Amino acid sequence: MTSTPSVHDVAIRANVSASTVSRAFTRPELVSEKTRNRVLQAASELNFSVSRSSMALKSGQSFRIALLLNTPVTTWFGGNIFEGLDMVFHPAGYDISIYPINNVKSRADFFDVLPARRNADAVIVPSFNVDSREAARLKTMNVPIAGINTVSNENMSVWAAIDDAHGLRLIVRHLASLRHRRITYVCRDPQSLLTFSAAQRIRGFKDACAQAHIKDDILVIPDGDDSLQSTFNALINMQPMPTAICCQEDGIAIPLMCRLREFGLKIPGDISITGFDDGTYSQELGLTTIRQQPRLMGHDVAEKLLDLINHKTISEPYRTYPVELVIRSTTATPRDVDE
Repeated sequence: MTSTPSVHDVAIRANVSASTVSRAFTRPELVSEKTRNRVLQAASELNFSVSRSSMALKSGQSFRIALLLNTPVTTWFGGNIFEGLDMVFHPAGYDISIYPINNVKSRADFFDVLPARRNADAVIVPSFNVDSREAARLKTMNVPIAGINTVSNENMSVWAAIDDAHGLRLIVRHLASLRHRRITYVCRDPQSLLTFSAAQRIRGFKDACAQAHIKDDILVIPDGDDSLQSTFNALINMQPMPTAICCQEDGIAIPLMCRLREFGLKIPGDISITGFDDGTYSQELGLTTIRQQPRLMGHDVAEKLLDLINHKTISEPYRTYPVELVIRSTTATPRDVDE
């Protein structure tokens, strides 16, 4: 029976030391290109491969990236973040492990356990904030932490975000330019124990309404399985009804738009509606919305984290990405502008 080739077999074939073979796989930047190619050729001829656990032991790395998510990775935002990260980490030999974070306790538990296990080379937090002490704790371990669309960049090694408030200001200014005066903002509960960046959109809505001398009317979506129906009922029972609805995200706007049409309302003839994200089906349904690019943010964050993991200096650790107003067919001048 043929035995499995070892590091020493590769070293003999390549005429180098066993430690050089190890470095060629785990720290290639420390080995000359000529020597590294000779080692790789020898490894190929012997059908030798380095196991993930072996590489981890030799390099002190886990080759694992921890991604903390409050929503399923199948959501538009989470899925795009994951794709952007994976485009960089997968070719570099890193796995992305998803850790569901449902509340402050589960977030605290993660940061309590990680230092003992040391089983991640970087931590990525999309959308919700972490406690500054939790982030600082990772820094003492030399584990970089990245925030994607978190409100604060305090103690973050890398940070990528949009200006959520500015996005809502663009939406309200657009509606005000169409002469809407009764605008309702529909959002999820901003009093969540986890602080989300999307909560900043309320501030943008209020600021823009104040500038346009429009009353800021906010409708919070109730918890529960019938939340969409409850929100719809609240909207159609408003006296008078709003002429425009601003939704916190496309994921609220699209099902609400469908429900309004089922009720017999014409969009934008009877009521205008806007979203935020420019996600799945937004273009097909003609939704006026704010475009953001989570895949790009994920990709850029991954590149910077990879540099930090490899002890390289990054020139722009913090970056704010632009948002864009995309005007489609769900907004128009209201019928009662002369009232």
